[in-house]
Amino acid sequence: MSEGRQILATLLQDFLPQAKVVNTPLPLVPEIALLLLSADYPQHDLSPEQTQRIMNYPAYWCFCWASGQVMARYLFDNPDLVRGKKVLDFGCGSGVAAIAAKLAGAKEVIACDLDADAIVASRANAALNKAELSYSDDFFANDEHYDVILVADVLYDRANLPLLDAFLKRAPQVLVADSRVKDFKVDNYHWLAFQRATTVPDLAESEEFSKVNLYLGTR
Repeated sequence: MSEGRQILATLLQDFLPQAKVVNTPLPLVPEIALLLLSADYPQHDLSPEQTQRIMNYPAYWCFCWASGQVMARYLFDNPDLVRGKKVLDFGCGSGVAAIAAKLAGAKEVIACDLDADAIVASRANAALNKAELSYSDDFFANDEHYDVILVADVLYDRANLPLLDAFLKRAPQVLVADSRVKDFKVDNYHWLAFQRATTVPDLAESEEFSKVNLYLGTR
């Protein structure tokens, strides 16, 4: 077992003692493999204490969510968006979008997440894919500017939409992938593309969450 995989397995087993981390190819993005929770993870027979721990600290980084896959696919198919540019992946999770940006030709990519374990996961996944990334634990800790900001599976609901204005103050282009917000209407953002994807490993989510829209913000 690789060092990165062992580290992630240890983190995960604090919450799911029988869970395994495995090298997982992505159906929509065959250029990338990630260290993710195994598809046979224990979904039942959790103690109340384990359930509460998972609710208190959901390990988002051990899944590759639909929007992250769709964004990664778009970056590989449209590398001019990031080629030679300084890119930040906000709420990087597993690091899939950051890794795709780097492999698509970005000059520098910063994987940013408040969750320290997501940074650990992004480091391990970047090493697995031979992608050199930089890392940040707080987007708002400085006023650094970027050429492109990537935002996948971050909005969750309309209450987070004001973040999009903040992103455009720090970058001339913001690429958003989202399957949660309905009637997405934000000034300076326009619809770009649509694609279906399923979270890996499969969470058997509602079909509506497999419908991912991409939006591009410009200033």
